[in-house]
Amino acid sequence: MNTAKERLLKIIDEIPEREVNEILDYAEYLKLKSEKRLSADLVKASESSIDFWDNEIDDEVWNDA
Repeated sequence: MNTAKERLLKIIDEIPEREVNEILDYAEYLKLKSEKRLSADLVKASESSIDFWDNEIDDEVWNDA
């Protein structure tokens, strides 16, 4: 059984160039969507770190450093 990637490459070899461009557009959309999701996850992770360090006690200690 061929993998999905192998099947896709075979189809790309068989279809007209204009349709390949449509596949490319969709693939780029999926990649961007994935990158945005990763970015959102990183923002959530950094927010929890900021919440931990953003407090008056640490602010006073670091102000004197």
